[in-house]
Amino acid sequence: MKAAAGADPLREMLRKPEYRKALVFCALIGVPVSLVAFWFLAGLHEVQHLLWESWPHHLGWSRPPWWWPFPPLAVAGVAVGSVVKWLPGRGGHVPAGGLHPGGTTVRALPGIVLAAVAGLPLGVVLGPEAPLIALGGGLALLFRDLARAPASQQGDTLLTAAGSGAAIAVIFGNPLVAAVLLMEVAGVGGPQLFAVMLPALLCCGIGSVVFTGFGRWTGLKTGSLSIGLPAPPVLDTGDVVWSILAGVVIGVVVHRITAGGVWVAVRAAARPLPVAVVCALATAGCAALYTAATGRTPADVVLSGQSALGELAGDPHAWSVGALFAVLAFKGIGYTLCLGSLRGGPIFPAVFLGGAAGVLMAPLPGFGLVPAMAAGMGAAVVAALRLPISGTVLVVLLLGHSGSIPVIVLAAVTAFMTAELLPLPRHPVPSG
Repeated sequence: MKAAAGADPLREMLRKPEYRKALVFCALIGVPVSLVAFWFLAGLHEVQHLLWESWPHHLGWSRPPWWWPFPPLAVAGVAVGSVVKWLPGRGGHVPAGGLHPGGTTVRALPGIVLAAVAGLPLGVVLGPEAPLIALGGGLALLFRDLARAPASQQGDTLLTAAGSGAAIAVIFGNPLVAAVLLMEVAGVGGPQLFAVMLPALLCCGIGSVVFTGFGRWTGLKTGSLSIGLPAPPVLDTGDVVWSILAGVVIGVVVHRITAGGVWVAVRAAARPLPVAVVCALATAGCAALYTAATGRTPADVVLSGQSALGELAGDPHAWSVGALFAVLAFKGIGYTLCLGSLRGGPIFPAVFLGGAAGVLMAPLPGFGLVPAMAAGMGAAVVAALRLPISGTVLVVLLLGHSGSIPVIVLAAVTAFMTAELLPLPRHPVPSG
């Protein structure tokens, strides 16, 4: 009877013509929003490729020289700082505060697009996911106005969520990840959701570890849903122990990075233009020092790290131990500076830093490259976003298999708990 009674409100809502019209309208606006998001991302990628690969090659360099990041990042600092200071919406949310749903207006769209275009491909150590969420939500409201549809607070919430989902699914290439991410970002259920889901997620990971262990120790079979795809290396005790320890260490480090970003954001709130320029040039300096010390491209330090992560996973032995420590240090500093002063998303730099840390941890006794990178990426992205379920799903998507889910879950939950229990920054993150 309780189940039937609980289903009545949902049944009544689905029967309302207004709600069904809203669903149809959301489906219709998903097409243009997705197309705009696609061309937006394609444009960012083309500019980035031109600036950091094609131009240096045409000028006779095999990689950009050490001084290369200074001109584009100087332009990025001036442009983004000017948008934040003078345009409506201040270029979007401050990335040090994580991802935010809603709050985007049609008037803020030009500033959000300009801040992303003038910053991300020029070397800002942030990703495009936050501008995409804002772009999708703002475009949905714009199409509603063009269609002269009635406006309401509930309808606006529905439209911005739908538009943001259509846009963010483009970059992840997976609607499930986008849906889970937006549900967690929107805070449906509030702190109670985390209070229930965190132990459930942890128990799922532990149950998977025990299940895998008993399967190996006893040789017994319980049936499988596998369809025969190649499996990653079988997990062992070392993978589990080191992934938990990695979650603690990475949780502390990423917490300090985000706290530093908040510190920068507080100062940028009063003087956005000069702080943005100084932080952009300091990020360029980090890239220059990295190149001088390692002989590698400064693009390892600047940009979101999305392309460099693929190179790292494909050929980790191309990176020396010194280069890995250097990229963690210099990209971590640049990430901190950009989180507080510029505009973009916090996901991909955190994923790259976690992956690089995982490569360093891989030689530990009983660990391995695949579980180490999986644990590192899961711990870093969850500590940065404070979204344990979304972070886990995203890393599983990036790996392309489910064999490392137990260590991802253990590292993610440990990092989440570690970051949440550490002291909060003294000042709140400025709203924009």
